[in-house]
Amino acid sequence: MLRVDRTDAASVRMLDVAHVAAFGNADISSAAMRACFEAGIPVLWLTSGGWLVGYGGPASGSSVRLRMRQHRAAMVGQPGLCARFVAGKLRNARTLLRRHLGTEASRTVAQLKALAAQADREEDPQRLLGIEGTGARLYFPRFGEMLRGRLGPLEFGERTRRPPRDPVNALLSFCYAMLTKDATAATLAAGLDPFVGIYHRPRFGRPALALDLMEEFRPLIADSAVLRMVNNGEVGLGDFVHGATGVALTQPGRRRVIAAYERRMSEQLRHPLFGYKTSYRRALEIQARLLAAVLVGELSEYRPLTTR
Repeated sequence: MLRVDRTDAASVRMLDVAHVAAFGNADISSAAMRACFEAGIPVLWLTSGGWLVGYGGPASGSSVRLRMRQHRAAMVGQPGLCARFVAGKLRNARTLLRRHLGTEASRTVAQLKALAAQADREEDPQRLLGIEGTGARLYFPRFGEMLRGRLGPLEFGERTRRPPRDPVNALLSFCYAMLTKDATAATLAAGLDPFVGIYHRPRFGRPALALDLMEEFRPLIADSAVLRMVNNGEVGLGDFVHGATGVALTQPGRRRVIAAYERRMSEQLRHPLFGYKTSYRRALEIQARLLAAVLVGELSEYRPLTTR
């Protein structure tokens, strides 16, 4: 049962819950947490801005072997996995530009295609970082061209963060934080350790493996949700607060963004590997389980989820 100001607001069956996310100062009772853990449902705590600060989950030893393999892969390196993460991200960014800009972005689309092929062959992590950075420098200026300006003077020239310097960057940062939360939940559901990454290096408080997993989903989920919000006029200039150092969403603005993001997560796609329809939320967990299968040797290679 969800309560707002001591009033019952909603009731959801445990069968329909993938994870529970508490934003800001929301409280979760001990009874609710125990029920979640008994059902294998992780609980995540986030700041009001969407940044993950902690999580809890069921006590289980069934994933010890998998986590041992994951830790070993993180220590010795897995260049093939790193290459797939980056190549998947570049291919989905290319698809997003091609769908929205068509021939206007043909040169950039061709460059991103070539970079993805280059990433597939690259085994050096530092050069792979360079390929990813080049892709971002090509992609984000074009991302601004996809915004149709229904919000008034919302200009976007480059990706800025910590803090974001304009409303579009504030939207992207918030949606990326939401995607990090969902990728963390997906890794936990697959029995993985979200803080031990393969491509992203472990760092204090950084869910590095969740960042690995979400790379291919950034254009598919977060960028697409932002485009739809802006172009459909779902958010306005009044949904942002301009501070001395950056821009942030207001509380009503965050609610609208969460609603739009969740709609995108619930949309259906046909999984390119298995051929059946699934939601983006479920696809994220499927990819986490495919990654786990690669780490324990059940699959020979990881195939990122890409769309045409």
